[in-house]
Amino acid sequence: MNTSTFFSSGLSPFDFFSFDLTAPLTGNFPKVADQATLTPRRTPPFGNAYPLKRVTPNLEREASPRASTDFPQSTQDADLLKQLSFIPGLKEILMLRQVHALEHATVWVLSESNSAYTPSRESTNVQVDNELLGGLSTEHGFYLYGEVNISDLRRAVTLALHRLTSGEWDLAVHPRCGTNLSVAMLLTAGLAVSVHFLLPFRPIEQLIGLGLAATTAAELAPDLGSMAQRYLTTAIPFNLKIENIIRKRDVWGREAHFVQVNWQE
Repeated sequence: MNTSTFFSSGLSPFDFFSFDLTAPLTGNFPKVADQATLTPRRTPPFGNAYPLKRVTPNLEREASPRASTDFPQSTQDADLLKQLSFIPGLKEILMLRQVHALEHATVWVLSESNSAYTPSRESTNVQVDNELLGGLSTEHGFYLYGEVNISDLRRAVTLALHRLTSGEWDLAVHPRCGTNLSVAMLLTAGLAVSVHFLLPFRPIEQLIGLGLAATTAAELAPDLGSMAQRYLTTAIPFNLKIENIIRKRDVWGREAHFVQVNWQE
């Protein structure tokens, strides 16, 4: 702002604020709480003075309207099944997604419980993954591979279900899931085919293109795989009820614990 204009017209820079310094010291003055919500009256260089006005904070406007829409609803799969019940196999698909999430969460909980017995000097917030554990999900439950005490497994499954349905939805995503491998294979194949047709059909260019495609797929696959798990292959198990945990063999003859679940509305 160019202040020389105000000095040439006889205005003092203090005249910009029209505070009445000659007001008597007696009378009713606003309290401290009211002063915090009042704006001073000021006279701009042009125009009339703005009167005092009360500023009322809008607390409802500060709250994010998307806070309740960004998270899964507890009845979304049940409502979807009621609306599209005529589609064959829909219930099995919805149940498989929820079982898949429960399998991942159980592996996380078991890994945490095993790491609790391992002495550590530094405490971190990084999730611990026990690579000796694995799982396979079906529409009736999931197999858990690895040396696990069945009592610890019962506690882990119950705790995993509770934590998932209570808001810890990151437990449904696991970096060693087969979804990540599938996404990596599809991404590598797609980039390799694209590079094959975009680059000249000479050996050197094709080899360089394949190397770039494989490197790019390796960099993008973990994040894309996690997104695919979160939105496609897993769902929060709001409709699962744990029935039983037994020791049995899978279709390939491998012995494992089988966590049997049922669907509940």
